[in-house]
Amino acid sequence: MISHLPETLTPEPTMSETTKPILDLRNLSKTFGEVQALSNVNLKVAPGEFVTLVGPSGCGKSTLFSLLSGLEDADAGSTVRFEDRSVMSKDLLGKVSFMPQRDLLLAWRNVIDNAILPLEMEGANRSQARKQAQRMLPEFGLAGFADKFPHELSGGMRQRVALMRTFLFKRDLMLLDEPFGALDALTRTMMQRWLLDVWQKHKRTVLFITHDVDEAIFLGDRVLVMSARPGGIKLERKIDLPRPRNADAVTSPEFISLKRDLLEAIEEESMKTFGAVQT
Repeated sequence: MISHLPETLTPEPTMSETTKPILDLRNLSKTFGEVQALSNVNLKVAPGEFVTLVGPSGCGKSTLFSLLSGLEDADAGSTVRFEDRSVMSKDLLGKVSFMPQRDLLLAWRNVIDNAILPLEMEGANRSQARKQAQRMLPEFGLAGFADKFPHELSGGMRQRVALMRTFLFKRDLMLLDEPFGALDALTRTMMQRWLLDVWQKHKRTVLFITHDVDEAIFLGDRVLVMSARPGGIKLERKIDLPRPRNADAVTSPEFISLKRDLLEAIEEESMKTFGAVQT
């Protein structure tokens, strides 16, 4: 059992001392009015690393992404270093690629035109952007669908378009906020394996929010459990499962043991949230 876990902790470094993190958060906090959403989040992410985040509902996972995507400012006293430079949260706007929970495809734009939207907004040549997107269609399982509109696509295909749009917006850090949460179980499993294939080819740095512990373990190099509000890092675990991963990984003793630890930690935090609502 994990009943001895502290309320929050500063994770032990898991990167080589000689590796400079692409992202380094120290005492990151965020308050909305009288509500403190995040408190003293400490996190380092190495270049090319895939880090997954889980935690009870309302713990501040999406708020963290709002800060890291530059949509919100962190509280005074928070320290953010990105690509070895001290920055304000708002400075990250446009510096990272962010995929929210919904695919946000525009109904009046076809697959190609949805995928190149961020490039167009940056002033890229439309013809060149379309050629670049065309070359990526097979890799994203969208060959032959360039001229299709969102209403003509399945849920999994819509998510692949949204992910291709995120990859085309070439940033070293990608924030993925529950991209597979609305998919059925079979499609979700297929998308997880596909995402790992794409990630291993491109080696972007990924922070990935999910409510699914199995998904967090299967995808990640590390998994972080966030505490109940105000959110902080309660628990960190390195995932030592070999890559590339396949269906056998989820039945391994290492996977099952790690899943048990994570579920206990999340349940402990969820009970705090439930207790706060009841009182």
